[in-house]
Amino acid sequence: MKNDGTMVNAYVPGKGDLSAEDQALVARRAKALGPAYRLFYETPVHLVRGEGVWLYDGAGNAYLDTYNNVASVGHCHPAVVAATAKQAAILSSHTRYLHDTVLDYAERLLATFPTELSHVMFTCTGSEANDLAFRIARAHTGGTGFIVTENAYHGVTYAIAGMSPSLGEGVALGEHVRTVRAPDPLRMTGDLGAAFAAEVQAAIDDMLRHGIKPAGLIVDTIFSSDGVFEGPAGFLAPAVAAIRAAGGVFIADEVQPGFGRCGDTMWGFQRHGLVPDLVSLGKPMGNGYPVAGLVMRPEVIAAFGAKARYFNTFGGNAVAAATAMAVLEVIESEGLQENARVVGGYFADGLRGLAARFDCLGPLRAAGLFLGQEIVSGGPLAADAAKTGRIVNGLREARVLISATGPRSNVLKIRPPLVFSTANVDTFLAAFEAVLRRV
Repeated sequence: MKNDGTMVNAYVPGKGDLSAEDQALVARRAKALGPAYRLFYETPVHLVRGEGVWLYDGAGNAYLDTYNNVASVGHCHPAVVAATAKQAAILSSHTRYLHDTVLDYAERLLATFPTELSHVMFTCTGSEANDLAFRIARAHTGGTGFIVTENAYHGVTYAIAGMSPSLGEGVALGEHVRTVRAPDPLRMTGDLGAAFAAEVQAAIDDMLRHGIKPAGLIVDTIFSSDGVFEGPAGFLAPAVAAIRAAGGVFIADEVQPGFGRCGDTMWGFQRHGLVPDLVSLGKPMGNGYPVAGLVMRPEVIAAFGAKARYFNTFGGNAVAAATAMAVLEVIESEGLQENARVVGGYFADGLRGLAARFDCLGPLRAAGLFLGQEIVSGGPLAADAAKTGRIVNGLREARVLISATGPRSNVLKIRPPLVFSTANVDTFLAAFEAVLRRV
């Protein structure tokens, strides 16, 4: 099953060393929540508290979080918690009333973008942001065709689930959706930018042959669900030129790579010297509070805004805006983008050092605190999903939380909170080396 989170390594009843108390909790969960949810790890983790880069179970055991980009500035950051509580005690209202906070945040957020991107609309989730981008792109272009990568994940609304192949074969692709191979330098020959652009052009040509007008190309700018493909910087430009030449727009999904995670730049698309037409934001924006958004060129929203209105009761409410403002202030005041660059580089060097001693560590791809480590057997193209699963679960037993991604389920997906330190990296590397020796 394709997925973003390696469900093949998830909990299976009867497998793993689960306490009687947690077995009862699993049974309650199944009864109340139904069959469509999944749990991480062969032995699930029962968490009760979080602080910084650490999560704690009921017995007080600390787990190092190297996976959770939702808590971008660290679990329960006191400045963010205080901002949320303060505004919740005053007013929580929506964008159909005038309120300073949402405008203050919108202006400060937009100041981090190129000047061409001067409008922002607020939603609750990245899925909603991408769904709004889908609607605006169709209104602006008059087209219906969208291009995504083969193992992309963009969200769970009906339209966007149809543009998220990583959800698996049980979720049908949209009728006018075309997939292209991810920009994998191991599996594409020649210049990577030209090769990826050729994939996009072939998808455009196929749409036109079937009478479908292209509307847009949407990519997660670090291709996280495809296996983490960060470079070389600039390779996206020819593909973006191709979709624009066909009358479509470029949508940069920054839900995962955005807010300074890639280190060198605030936004993933900036690594490619591009200005997108629409940019979707999500998870890290509220450090766990449900706030997301869509940033755009004014001309792209014009047709949609003239004919339709958008309203989201909780998208951009006063509490959401106060929380998101606090997150942005923490990123800036604590220098977390620079921290991502420095600590991410240290992390990558440590993984390369381990690769010199362990043949199962294949190619490493990294940009700041977003790293993808391939697990292989017999060569760089020989993906080893089974060993990856053993490593993920072995690290869980060592109280280090991580997951895996990619179409072959063999890429360790490493994206810790932005407050991760070099000492945290050392803790991870020591646990990782011990697990590698066992598996």
